[in-house]
Amino acid sequence: MAKLVFDIETSALPLENFDETQQEYLFREAQKIEDETERSVKRDEIQRFFSLWPFTAQVVCVAMLNAESCRGQVLFTAEDAEDGDELPGSVEFVACADETELLTAFWDVAKHYDSIVTFNGRGFDVPFMYLRSAILNVPVTQKNWLGYRYQVEPHCDLLEQLTFYNVSGRDGAARRFNLDFYCKAFGIESPKSQGVSGNDVTQMITEGRFREIAEYCARDVHATVLLYKVWKERLSGIK
Repeated sequence: MAKLVFDIETSALPLENFDETQQEYLFREAQKIEDETERSVKRDEIQRFFSLWPFTAQVVCVAMLNAESCRGQVLFTAEDAEDGDELPGSVEFVACADETELLTAFWDVAKHYDSIVTFNGRGFDVPFMYLRSAILNVPVTQKNWLGYRYQVEPHCDLLEQLTFYNVSGRDGAARRFNLDFYCKAFGIESPKSQGVSGNDVTQMITEGRFREIAEYCARDVHATVLLYKVWKERLSGIK
């Protein structure tokens, strides 16, 4: 059965998108701090988390690959929304005018797959895509992708597998590492090797560096495919 490997990039929505009541709620913890400097630092800290929450952020890129053929697409929002070229391995870059168009295109591809592979997709990518689609009233064509945590069908979350479902907690032998660390450990080129990380995406959106974001996301999903092959060949039979 063909598996879809995908990864998303998200960007914080502008603060002015939220009314006074919403902002009060978001920054309530900071407002409790009396010292003005410390309060400002806390506000900045909270705002950095905006890109992680689907009610304060948007999807700006989705990279998708067929795990077997390594053919796929990278959908990304761009102000000048012109399709790009292809990378070796038949990965097509598709520019979208906005998030609604991007999500619609993603679910149109998703309906052809029953199984997915992600890195931390159960904790982030899948619920983020579900909630953003609901907010924008974009029909979801695959509604079972969270799956049962202790199975690898329909969703193989590599972070769950490489931590053996968090068996060790924070400090044990199977503690969590990020994708960059796992890639380097298994001899896979890190998607961060060209100096871009997910933390840079919101600033890159501001600077109009849409294609660079798409290329970074493509590297992310390619690394996930290679990590999946390592897991499948060396660890998948371990219970």
